[in-house]
Amino acid sequence: MDYDAIVIGAGHAGIEASLALARLGKKTILITQSLDAIGRLSCNPAIGGLAKGNIVREIDALGGEMAHLIDKSMIQFRVLNLRRGPAVQAPRAQADKFTYNRLAKESVEHQSSLNVFQDTVVDLMIDESTKHIVGVVTERGNKISAKTVVLTTGTFMEGKIFIGEYVTSSGRLGEPAALGLGPALRKKGFRVDRLKTGTPARVRGSSIDFSKMEMQAGDEVMMPFSFDYSEIQRPNLSCYITFTNEKTHEVIRRNMHRSPLYSGEIVGKGPRYCPSIEDKVVRFPDKDRHQIFVEPEGIGTEEYYLNGASSSLPEDVQLDYIHSIPGLEEAVVMRPAYAVEYDYLDPTHLYPSLESKIVGGLFIAGQTNGTSGYEEAGCQGLMAGINAARKLEGEKPLILGRTEAYTGVLIDDLVTKGTKEPYRMFTSRAEYRLNLRHDSADQRLTPYAYEIGLQKEEAMQRLNKKVEQIDMVKTLLQNRRIGNKTASALLLQNDINLDDIAKELPEIKTFDPVIMYQVELDIKYSGYIQRQDKQVERYLKMEKIIIPPTFNYDEIDGLSAEAKEKFKDIRPITLGQAGRISGVRNSDMAVLMVMLSKSRKHKESDENGQS
Repeated sequence: MDYDAIVIGAGHAGIEASLALARLGKKTILITQSLDAIGRLSCNPAIGGLAKGNIVREIDALGGEMAHLIDKSMIQFRVLNLRRGPAVQAPRAQADKFTYNRLAKESVEHQSSLNVFQDTVVDLMIDESTKHIVGVVTERGNKISAKTVVLTTGTFMEGKIFIGEYVTSSGRLGEPAALGLGPALRKKGFRVDRLKTGTPARVRGSSIDFSKMEMQAGDEVMMPFSFDYSEIQRPNLSCYITFTNEKTHEVIRRNMHRSPLYSGEIVGKGPRYCPSIEDKVVRFPDKDRHQIFVEPEGIGTEEYYLNGASSSLPEDVQLDYIHSIPGLEEAVVMRPAYAVEYDYLDPTHLYPSLESKIVGGLFIAGQTNGTSGYEEAGCQGLMAGINAARKLEGEKPLILGRTEAYTGVLIDDLVTKGTKEPYRMFTSRAEYRLNLRHDSADQRLTPYAYEIGLQKEEAMQRLNKKVEQIDMVKTLLQNRRIGNKTASALLLQNDINLDDIAKELPEIKTFDPVIMYQVELDIKYSGYIQRQDKQVERYLKMEKIIIPPTFNYDEIDGLSAEAKEKFKDIRPITLGQAGRISGVRNSDMAVLMVMLSKSRKHKESDENGQS
């Protein structure tokens, strides 16, 4: 074998997968079409956000790289939803996209055990006798062998770009598509379909009249995403908000026939939660305006990103509707908006480890699985890299549960339910989101990373110290009284916060603000957390009932035909996962539970007889 592992694609999934494999001592090669595009922020120049910020902290707790990259390149930081409950609060940062790109490239180039190679993979080499991956074939005829492969092609696999009547083969404006691999995978029996996403125009900062817009400043204190850092000292730039108006909408309506989205040119389904500007005008005819966030793309560039105005309309139409928006009347467009359509693979043909059920040793991650977003791609890449390394070692895969991480929710959703549109993580997708706060990601996940070798002793020492300090503050608040109540009981009141308590107990001011923040949330929401913990117990009982891989659903009387087909296709590994498959009825689950119980008792009886 040339390598232990090959990673195809150097976007956010590919970076995390290749670094995880190499850091776990596996000889790895990262193959990308362009060394200059490694870790490029091709859409929004930002990392984090609702649920997404939690994922970035999970990546960091598990020993990944994304948090380090954004901490070193951020130009604005905000904690979203501070006025709402802790389950929906999340960090978000604007990035200097060129610094992020450079640091991402450096991170893989400087990593030992990792080679970076510029070429395009056009086919997979599979041992037909074992149905196991043995390597890849590239556009230039290179045949590279490996024991495992991680596929992370993003929007490039058979990618096609649309700007009005202009259509070209491309994965990103100005960059060629990865051609050949999509048809090759179809021939090998993979279910391949098309998805669509888009990005807005970039305009020149010096041509914007910011006085007509609402300024959106960042938080005064920049908090690090990585648990490795205690503070961030970087420039803190402002973003701006403006709005479309009736004139904008009239320009779009008048030219709707020129949009490939509505002319039938685009066949891939786009994201409902992030519609193009023309889609917003059609779907929300009663709305007289739509919000546009005007965001800097970096310190050393004039480019500003028009967040909320993605489009596939022709460039002349884009110019007309942009010029109708307050503050953008004289805006100079530097890059036009465009839509991109690309191939993705049905994720229900993956195990929860992200290994393919069709080809052994092949792991798939990122937008290739139908997701959207840097963070969703990054966490999948990290898990695919970890599990590819564990497969090489003959170890069981690391599978995170829905109670442990947004990463676990995301992967479970994909492999259990699949997706017909670009999947984006929301807090509402997580049933146990109070347990998945961004501030506690290290407590939930760092022990896993330490055990498998992606976190060092210092990380565990730091975590143990943090937990110890949290316990110290909680004990102090429980044992000290203010008036006729303990400090803990007072903190349960909505109108009392820890700053108020500190006036009476000044000794708690000596603790780190991060510790204080977590203690306050833990105490204020303790009742909700206790109720959720009971739900978690019920969930874990279902997850402990394992379904053997050889379980024969055809032999079970009482299962509906639809349930049989879905169980055979998805092959759930636990009773809990079986119950989350779309279309499976309660009656099907009752029958399955009875049969699994009988099967387990029969097996135990056989084992007792043999002993």
